[in-house]
Amino acid sequence: MSDNVVIYHNPRCSKSRAAVKLLQEKGVEFQEVLYLETSLTSCEVEGLARALDLHPLEFMRTKEKVFKELGLSKDDVREPGQWFKIMADNPILIERPIVVKGQKARIGRPTERILEVF
Repeated sequence: MSDNVVIYHNPRCSKSRAAVKLLQEKGVEFQEVLYLETSLTSCEVEGLARALDLHPLEFMRTKEKVFKELGLSKDDVREPGQWFKIMADNPILIERPIVVKGQKARIGRPTERILEVF
Protein backbone atom coordinates (compact mmCIF):
# COMPACT_ATOMS: atom_id res chain seq x y z
CA MET A 1 0.00 0.00 0.00
CA SER A 2 1.27 3.45 -0.82
CA ASP A 3 1.09 6.60 1.28
CA ASN A 4 -1.94 7.77 -0.70
CA VAL A 5 -5.09 8.08 1.35
CA VAL A 6 -7.88 5.73 0.32
CA ILE A 7 -11.37 5.50 1.76
CA TYR A 8 -13.37 2.33 1.26
CA HIS A 9 -16.97 3.23 1.73
CA ASN A 10 -20.62 3.16 0.76
CA PRO A 11 -22.04 6.64 0.07
CA ARG A 12 -25.46 5.45 1.25
CA CYS A 13 -24.02 4.99 4.75
CA SER A 14 -24.12 8.01 7.07
CA LYS A 15 -20.80 7.04 8.73
CA SER A 16 -19.17 6.84 5.30
CA ARG A 17 -20.50 10.24 4.31
CA ALA A 18 -19.30 11.67 7.62
CA ALA A 19 -15.81 10.26 7.02
CA VAL A 20 -15.64 11.78 3.53
CA LYS A 21 -16.77 15.12 4.94
CA LEU A 22 -14.16 14.98 7.72
CA LEU A 23 -11.36 14.25 5.24
CA GLN A 24 -12.53 17.13 3.05
CA GLU A 25 -12.70 19.49 6.03
CA LYS A 26 -9.12 18.53 6.94
CA GLY A 27 -8.00 19.23 3.38
CA VAL A 28 -6.92 15.64 2.81
CA GLU A 29 -6.72 14.45 -0.79
CA PHE A 30 -8.04 10.92 -1.08
CA GLN A 31 -9.18 8.26 -3.47
CA GLU A 32 -12.64 6.81 -2.99
CA VAL A 33 -13.26 3.10 -3.44
CA LEU A 34 -16.96 2.29 -3.60
CA TYR A 35 -16.34 -1.31 -2.62
CA LEU A 36 -19.92 -2.43 -3.20
CA GLU A 37 -19.55 -1.42 -6.87
CA THR A 38 -15.87 -2.23 -7.33
CA SER A 39 -15.43 -5.62 -5.72
CA LEU A 40 -12.27 -6.29 -3.77
CA THR A 41 -10.20 -9.42 -4.20
CA SER A 42 -9.42 -11.76 -1.32
CA CYS A 43 -5.86 -10.39 -1.38
CA GLU A 44 -7.14 -6.81 -1.07
CA VAL A 45 -9.33 -7.77 1.88
CA GLU A 46 -6.31 -9.48 3.44
CA GLY A 47 -4.31 -6.27 2.95
CA LEU A 48 -7.02 -4.32 4.76
CA ALA A 49 -6.91 -6.84 7.62
CA ARG A 50 -3.13 -6.37 7.92
CA ALA A 51 -3.41 -2.57 7.82
CA LEU A 52 -6.22 -2.64 10.40
CA ASP A 53 -4.34 -5.27 12.45
CA LEU A 54 -7.61 -7.17 12.84
CA HIS A 55 -8.84 -10.71 12.31
CA PRO A 56 -11.43 -10.78 9.47
CA LEU A 57 -14.33 -11.30 11.87
CA GLU A 58 -13.34 -8.10 13.68
CA PHE A 59 -14.24 -5.97 10.66
CA MET A 60 -17.09 -8.03 9.33
CA ARG A 61 -20.67 -6.83 9.54
CA THR A 62 -22.04 -9.90 11.33
CA LYS A 63 -25.49 -8.41 11.75
CA GLU A 64 -26.04 -8.17 7.99
CA LYS A 65 -28.81 -10.36 6.61
CA VAL A 66 -26.30 -11.96 4.20
CA PHE A 67 -24.18 -13.17 7.13
CA LYS A 68 -27.09 -15.22 8.41
CA GLU A 69 -28.24 -16.27 4.90
CA LEU A 70 -24.79 -17.76 4.28
CA GLY A 71 -25.14 -19.77 7.50
CA LEU A 72 -22.18 -18.00 9.08
CA SER A 73 -21.53 -17.63 12.79
CA LYS A 74 -18.99 -15.71 14.86
CA ASP A 75 -18.10 -19.10 16.33
CA ASP A 76 -17.19 -20.63 12.95
CA VAL A 77 -13.69 -22.04 12.88
CA ARG A 78 -12.21 -21.01 9.53
CA GLU A 79 -8.84 -20.01 8.24
CA PRO A 80 -8.47 -16.24 7.69
CA GLY A 81 -8.19 -16.88 3.94
CA GLN A 82 -11.67 -18.42 3.95
CA TRP A 83 -13.07 -15.33 5.67
CA PHE A 84 -11.27 -13.05 3.17
CA LYS A 85 -12.90 -14.95 0.29
CA ILE A 86 -16.34 -14.70 1.91
CA MET A 87 -15.85 -10.95 2.36
CA ALA A 88 -14.59 -10.49 -1.20
CA ASP A 89 -17.57 -12.44 -2.56
CA ASN A 90 -20.01 -10.55 -0.29
CA PRO A 91 -18.61 -7.03 0.13
CA ILE A 92 -21.67 -5.89 2.08
CA LEU A 93 -20.08 -7.80 4.97
CA ILE A 94 -17.07 -5.46 5.10
CA GLU A 95 -17.29 -2.82 7.81
CA ARG A 96 -17.28 0.77 6.61
CA PRO A 97 -15.83 3.25 6.22
CA ILE A 98 -12.18 2.20 6.20
CA VAL A 99 -9.49 4.81 5.64
CA VAL A 100 -6.01 3.66 4.66
CA LYS A 101 -2.77 5.64 4.58
CA GLY A 102 0.42 3.74 3.96
CA GLN A 103 0.47 0.62 6.11
CA LYS A 104 -2.14 1.92 8.57
CA ALA A 105 -5.91 1.79 8.39
CA ARG A 106 -8.80 2.61 10.69
CA ILE A 107 -12.52 1.96 10.64
CA GLY A 108 -14.48 5.19 10.99
CA ARG A 109 -16.60 4.15 13.96
CA PRO A 110 -16.62 6.65 15.50
CA THR A 111 -15.73 8.83 12.52
CA GLU A 112 -12.84 10.60 14.26
CA ARG A 113 -10.89 7.32 14.45
CA ILE A 114 -9.91 7.76 10.81
CA LEU A 115 -7.62 10.62 11.88
CA GLU A 116 -5.40 8.07 13.67
CA VAL A 117 -3.77 7.14 10.34
CA PHE A 118 -2.24 10.63 10.04
